[in-house]
Amino acid sequence: MGEAVVERIYTVPLGRAWAGDRRRRAARAVRLLREFIKRHMKAEVVIIGNDVNEEIWRRGIEKPPRKIRVRAEKDSEGKVTVTLAERGREGQ
Repeated sequence: MGEAVVERIYTVPLGRAWAGDRRRRAARAVRLLREFIKRHMKAEVVIIGNDVNEEIWRRGIEKPPRKIRVRAEKDSEGKVTVTLAERGREGQ
């Protein structure tokens, strides 16, 4: 994987995931996160880390968080990797 060219921290609003069917909220929140990162980082490929996915699904399908703070890193190939902002650079 290429070295990080652009690194940004975002607080992504996920409140729109609560509109509509409550049995699909967590999946909708993941889609909203992916769309937000594509729009703001101008990327086609977005990889959502396991830590972010687990945080969204932590309270189940009906109660995802209203917002989430993430770190987005874009490499030289244009691929964006999303991790939790708090954990960020563990092990590096």
